[in-house]
Amino acid sequence: MTPFQRKRVLYQGGFFVLFLFAPVFDLLRFDLTQGHLIVFGQPWTLGLDNYLAGRIDASQMALNILLRVFVPILLLAAAFLGIAWRWGRLYCGWLCPHFSVVETINQLVRKASGKQSIWDKKPGPPWHPDGTPAPNNARYCLLAIPLALAFAFLWAVALLTYLLPPVEVYSNLFHLTPTRNQALFVGVGTVLLFIEFTLARHLFCRYACAAGMFQSLAWMANRQAMVVGYQRERARDCASCQSFCDHVCPMRLKPRNIKRLMFACTQCGQCIDACKTVQQNNPDGSLLSWIAGQQALEADGSQGLLGSESGSDKLKITPKPLTLKVLAPSPAEKDINALAPSPFGRGLG
Repeated sequence: MTPFQRKRVLYQGGFFVLFLFAPVFDLLRFDLTQGHLIVFGQPWTLGLDNYLAGRIDASQMALNILLRVFVPILLLAAAFLGIAWRWGRLYCGWLCPHFSVVETINQLVRKASGKQSIWDKKPGPPWHPDGTPAPNNARYCLLAIPLALAFAFLWAVALLTYLLPPVEVYSNLFHLTPTRNQALFVGVGTVLLFIEFTLARHLFCRYACAAGMFQSLAWMANRQAMVVGYQRERARDCASCQSFCDHVCPMRLKPRNIKRLMFACTQCGQCIDACKTVQQNNPDGSLLSWIAGQQALEADGSQGLLGSESGSDKLKITPKPLTLKVLAPSPAEKDINALAPSPFGRGLG
C-alpha cells in the first residue's frame, strides 16, 4: 500500500468511527422520542412549542424556520457540492462509511476468486502491480460472507441510534430485549444491507446513492475539475501492463476512458498508484496522473467530449477542389454518332 492510500484509509477509518459514535456522544442525531435534532449535545428545535403556547409570534417562528432549516441546508449543500465541483466525489472515496465497507469486502472477494465483484467477467492478473504474487483461495469466502453480515448488522444498529436514544438501543440489544419495532428495524436493515454488500456494493454507489449522484453531476459540470489524466500519446507503454489500473478500481471503471465514462469516479487514486508502480522503471513515469484547470480542459477537448480548439482541430476536413475534365469522343464513337438518325429528321429546307 502506497503512502497515499495509507492516508486515505486513515481518513476512512476515522470517519467510520465517527459515524458509529456520533449518536452516542450526541454529536448529531434525530431523536424520535423528543421530536427534534440534537447537534453537539444541544437541542435543535424550531420553537414550535413556544409558538403554540403564544410565547413567540409568527414572525419569530418564520425566522426560526429560516435560520434553523433553510440556511443550514443551503450552506451544507453549497459546501458539499462546491467541493465536488472542484475535486469530484471526495466524500465517497475518502470519508464515506459505506464505501470503506465496499472496498474491504472487495479485497476479500478478490482474494477468494481473483475478482473484486461477482459481476466481473474474468479474474484479474495473478500478481500485484509491484510483481508480487496475488494467489486466490476460496477459503476467503468463509471470511467475506460473515464480515459482510457483521457490517450489515453494525450499519443497521448505527442507523437506529440516529433515530432513538443510543443508550436504550445498545442496552436492549445487550440484554437481548429489543422492542418489536427495534428488532424489526435491525432485522430488515441487516438483511437488506447484507444483500447489498454481497451482490451490489459498487452498483449501489454508481446508480442508487443520491449523495454520490449529486457529487458526480456537480463534478461533470466543471470541465476544469480535478480528474485522472491519461497520456494517450504514450499508449504503447501500456502494452506490457495487464491493465492493473482497471483491475484495482473499486467502482469497476476504466480509468483510461474519457471523463464522461468516469462519471462515478471516487477520486481514490488507486489507478494512479498502480500505474506508478508498474511504470516505476520507466523514465517517462506514470501514464496516469491528477490533472486540473487548463490541463483538464485540454484533455476534455482532445477526447472529443465537448467542442474545444484542440478537439475541433482534429475534426476539420479541408475540402479538395473538384476538377471536371471534358473528354473528346473516340473515333469509334464518332462513327456511331454519324450513323445514328437525328431526332429532328432531315430538316424542312
